[in-house]
Amino acid sequence: MHNDLFTIGPLTVHGYGLMIAIGILVGMALADKQAKKYGLRLNDVDNIVYVALAAGWACAKLTYILVEFKAFLANPVSFISSSGWVVYGGLIGGILGAYLYCKAKKLDFMSYFNLIIPQVALAQAFGRVGCFLAGCCYGIETDLPIGVVFPPESLAIPGVKLLPTQLFSAAGDLLLYIILLRIFENEKTRNSTAACYLIFYSVGRFLIEFLRGDIARGSIGILSTSQFIALFTCAAGILLFVTTRKQRRA
Repeated sequence: MHNDLFTIGPLTVHGYGLMIAIGILVGMALADKQAKKYGLRLNDVDNIVYVALAAGWACAKLTYILVEFKAFLANPVSFISSSGWVVYGGLIGGILGAYLYCKAKKLDFMSYFNLIIPQVALAQAFGRVGCFLAGCCYGIETDLPIGVVFPPESLAIPGVKLLPTQLFSAAGDLLLYIILLRIFENEKTRNSTAACYLIFYSVGRFLIEFLRGDIARGSIGILSTSQFIALFTCAAGILLFVTTRKQRRA
């Protein structure tokens, strides 16, 4: 829960950024290993990741701007340079960027999508640990023993016990990675890996939102922005799952 881990001269290493970097590097290394094992081109795997990261970053920031549009209009420059993101925006943008790359290179998008997506869940687990260190994405107040009191310099509300929803999400993402890896390594279910990610992640994100205490996330009706998006990504996952199962039986 301390974001400033250590300082070397003028450089301060922040836990949030460090955990995201570790997640990306570990995810890429594992994706490359899987690519070699299953006969997919290593160079294309790396390029897809780079494109997905760039597109995901842009869409995560754009979604955050849309959610907090009034605050953005008040101070657009500082808003863009802030650490505000919307994970779902990054996820959708990353998938779109990867799809466009595969289409341009005439690659089978689903083969690469199914291979890379378990590593995305793993990278998200690292990222959520980073959220815990920074204090963002915190939970509601609680009297339970698992409650965490964040320090004043944290992004969370200081001085009160909060549910560590960041760690709940990290554990869920790690479990999802293990499940997806098993699905991908089974030839009978491999083509459903991405579909299962969309379904399981959407359900988990929808539920964890009920425990979140950071209200600056936007809402659509009675649902948070992320819950609203989760309905569509879950539906997309179900549709993709049904389609891939039909293709296998055909």
